[in-house]
Amino acid sequence: MSLLVVGSIGLDDVETPRTKRTNLLGGSAVYFAIAARFFTPVQMVGVVGEDFPAEHRQLLADRDIDLEGLEVAKGKTFRWSGKYLENMVDRETLRTDLNVFGEFDPKLPPAYRTADYLFLANGHTSLQLKVLDLMEQRPKFVVADTMNLWISTTRSELDILLGRIDALVLNDSEARMLTEEHELLRAGRAIQKMGPSIVVIKKGEHGALLLSHDDCFILPAYPLDEVIDPTGAGDSFAGGIMGWVASSNDITPVGLRRALLYGTVAASFTCQGFSLDGLLNIDRKDVDKRCREFREMLQLPA
Repeated sequence: MSLLVVGSIGLDDVETPRTKRTNLLGGSAVYFAIAARFFTPVQMVGVVGEDFPAEHRQLLADRDIDLEGLEVAKGKTFRWSGKYLENMVDRETLRTDLNVFGEFDPKLPPAYRTADYLFLANGHTSLQLKVLDLMEQRPKFVVADTMNLWISTTRSELDILLGRIDALVLNDSEARMLTEEHELLRAGRAIQKMGPSIVVIKKGEHGALLLSHDDCFILPAYPLDEVIDPTGAGDSFAGGIMGWVASSNDITPVGLRRALLYGTVAASFTCQGFSLDGLLNIDRKDVDKRCREFREMLQLPA
């Protein structure tokens, strides 16, 4: 089954208490695609500037990511700079330059317009709606990510989007902001009433909550001895979920629980390396092995 992602592709400068690196390949679509490609080929739509390094493009192409939808525009590539505090949870955004991404007008190659699975990565809500309008047929499963900025500035458009998607992925503070509900279960149920039948609420180091139809499932985060860099963990979490769903063609409540497991494991590998290193230095066997180990950790006696 074909999987399409539309989102940001950028260059990151990341500082942690232990090190600092610049001009790293980043962006929501990139982390998503690198994680999803363990399970299925990925079609990517995004825009970069004339300064985008050729080696970054080659890195994506070498990993079975279809770049026909990658546009090169006149100007500079989207850039983000951030600094993590000592606890490796709290983060300070030092600079965000949208550059060519700020004027991005997505164009879908003909082969992309009939994708079976579509992930609308974090970005302006109007861009997400336009991508839906460009599809020649409704995908089997449409998932979107959003954030507090779009909740506060594009609420009317977001309400329309929620009525056109199957699932929404967002973090706990965003869920509370969107619904004005403090308890996450109530917030998730309120979001379901807005349109998407499936809601995934990310809780960072505390795992994730999945609401699908009448099913409620909670999964902790995979325990790590050390977090090197959590940049992109949320996007790779979504990539693991959608990659497994597209490869299995299973969106039943049980299938979605399995997808959440793979997404959680993908995010754990991301956190264990700087930038994309944690995902680039493993293969599908490593992912499956960690999933088996995680299952054993989660077993309870009868």
